[in-house]
Amino acid sequence: MILRLESLKPQIGARHRKLRKGRGIAAGQGASCGFGMRGQKSRSGSPTRPGFEGGQMPLYRRLPKLKHFPMVNTKSFTIVNISKLAGLKQDSVVNLNSLKECGIVTNPRNPLKILGDGEINVKLTVQAAAFTARSRQKIKALGGTCEIID
Repeated sequence: MILRLESLKPQIGARHRKLRKGRGIAAGQGASCGFGMRGQKSRSGSPTRPGFEGGQMPLYRRLPKLKHFPMVNTKSFTIVNISKLAGLKQDSVVNLNSLKECGIVTNPRNPLKILGDGEINVKLTVQAAAFTARSRQKIKALGGTCEIID
């Protein structure tokens, strides 16, 4: 037998006849059609909107919005833009301790991350936990090096 689109049909017993409600007692679903006598859920139309909890404050309004949920296992960095490194001496080694001595970083609690905002005009050896692609590109363009430390 060749399988063609026009020869496809469901298996026997897979499809049931639609129940015709409200067509008399003999039909099995006469009068109230299985919805009971009175009440909100027996009325025509959709009984309630999705998420309605009978007047109780619904779940979607009880929960805090997504931006206020705490992030799990976040990595915090001490962030320094590359423009702050422009005033340093040629061929100097830049790390968290040297930046604290220079006064660029005041309170180094977290590992150092270098961002690529601004311009740099000196060759540096930068030791940091993380670099953005733009900052790494700008440092290497002047002949400097980027060393990742833990």
